[in-house]
Amino acid sequence: MILRENLEQREYEILSPFAAKSAESRGREISEDKCEVRTDYQRDRDRIVHSKAFRRLMHKTQVFLAPEGDHFRTRLTHTLEVSQIARTIARALSLNEDLTEAIAIGHDLGHTPFGHNGETFLNEIHKDGFKHNVQSLRVVDILESNKDRRGMNLTYEVRDGILNHTGTGIPVTLEGQIVKISDRIAYINHDIDDALRSGVIKSEDLPKDCIENLGSNHRQRIDTLVKDLIINSDNKECIIMSKNCLKYMDTLRDFMFENVYHSKIVKKDEELDKIRNMIYSLYEYYKKNPNKLPKESRKMIDEFGIEEVVKDQIAGMSDRYAIKIFTQLFVPKGWK
Repeated sequence: MILRENLEQREYEILSPFAAKSAESRGREISEDKCEVRTDYQRDRDRIVHSKAFRRLMHKTQVFLAPEGDHFRTRLTHTLEVSQIARTIARALSLNEDLTEAIAIGHDLGHTPFGHNGETFLNEIHKDGFKHNVQSLRVVDILESNKDRRGMNLTYEVRDGILNHTGTGIPVTLEGQIVKISDRIAYINHDIDDALRSGVIKSEDLPKDCIENLGSNHRQRIDTLVKDLIINSDNKECIIMSKNCLKYMDTLRDFMFENVYHSKIVKKDEELDKIRNMIYSLYEYYKKNPNKLPKESRKMIDEFGIEEVVKDQIAGMSDRYAIKIFTQLFVPKGWK
């Protein structure tokens, strides 16, 4: 039988000196008894996987709004691809895979319905603004609660990695830094794959210098970027990519923003207007009718204020649930 203490000892024997050791975690905000068979980072990963917020990701947009095909990425499949890439890098560098996976699995829990467009519109209407990484931390700290505790009570290192997976903040652990760059590797390449499948772009449209240096297909490009990251980060106190690969990856990212993310073909103005109207309408409705919020949300109004609770409610919705509620509230029903 392998107990937690055995796993913690193995980390010292096997992992890099630069790896985060679960026995040295800065701990949880609320002290808990240790698990007999799992390390703290394993427990964090499991709590996230079993959460309602994680399950809702399967019905949240990645890039393509309400795609009809079964093979387009969702926020959940994006999360799994980030996790796979990050674990590969962590294993090759002898870093802590459990911590890496926990951060990767939890990094997008706070994402809105309708992808970054939903995030933009909620940021416009909510007085304090909205950022999905901040909301992801709020999900694990407060919103994903049960009768025994508020939030998931995750370790400091996982919470830090979730908060700093995007933006200017740098995660305190190398494992968190891996997730930060794996997120970009994943979404650039799988969004290219989806855009090609949809016909929005063609292979010959991709920047030729990027293709020549990174690879001509999805598999080759990810393989090139991952190996480059491993080679350049080996035995170092930071996670870095070569200037050459970073340049071509950023060039691909710029190409995607110009030709896909902001494309009028992918996101027609009239469809974006519908989503903006939906989020604005739901936000104003719940502000004026707090009694229509779920019971667990109403209990938080005195502590956080109505705007914050309404923001939480909308951010937590899946695409299809947001459409369902909007239809119930604002679309006339025929007389029977």
